[in-house]
Amino acid sequence: MPAHPSSESNSQLTLRNVTKRFNGRAGLVTAVEDISLQVKEGEFLVLVGPSGCGKSTLLSLLAGLEQVDEGSIKLDGADVVEPGRDRLVMFQQDALFPWLDALENVLFGLRLKPGLTDAERTEAARYYLDLVGLADKEKAHPHELSGGMRQRVALARSLAPNPRVLLMDEPFSALDALTRDQLYGDIQKIFTQRKKTIVLVTHNIREAVCLGDRVVLLSPNPGRIRQVFNIDLPRPRRINDPALATLAADITTALSAHLAEPKEGLV
Repeated sequence: MPAHPSSESNSQLTLRNVTKRFNGRAGLVTAVEDISLQVKEGEFLVLVGPSGCGKSTLLSLLAGLEQVDEGSIKLDGADVVEPGRDRLVMFQQDALFPWLDALENVLFGLRLKPGLTDAERTEAARYYLDLVGLADKEKAHPHELSGGMRQRVALARSLAPNPRVLLMDEPFSALDALTRDQLYGDIQKIFTQRKKTIVLVTHNIREAVCLGDRVVLLSPNPGRIRQVFNIDLPRPRRINDPALATLAADITTALSAHLAEPKEGLV
């Protein structure tokens, strides 16, 4: 194992009264409103909710791809106002470079990590490929890999620079159920071993309960925090565990109850 992946930082994200608006056809549209939340070091936080609840907007704000209109986002006390190598995003599409093999794709991610020799970068890339179970696929190009394998390479590329926070935007939604289940196991293994701070956006409530320490339920139009659920289940978790299914049903019930409520201005 290379030296640099072993160092872990005391990362903590703090959102205070965060509001974000966008220009729409009818004027300003509030995507998220008055969001206050803390993400502790080594926590796996999951954002869930229906379309229009601002999940992806919040992730873009955390990544520094968008800026808040009101409130603040801080990482260890420093304002988040632009993208940085301390926060990396893993998207739904793997976005691998087709002309690079698996090892070279992971090495590309390490361009964000200064102060390493070429040998150290290669050692780190191989470490993370091994961590996601692809040590024997380092010379394979994306077209030679399954969808799940490509997402594993993308995960290794995101982890290799050792970001303070890993932001995940529905990275499993395009995969079949069996592949998703395998990746849930991989993510939990990596999370347990590395204790990386992770924020995941998903529409899949069972997935949220399977992976998260806390699940934040957002309501739509505008996006607000509706309820926060602590997930006190032992790891590793399986998507079809009865206790997991019960918690997921509770969150689904809470979401359905909110969606059935009359909306402001309509009564």
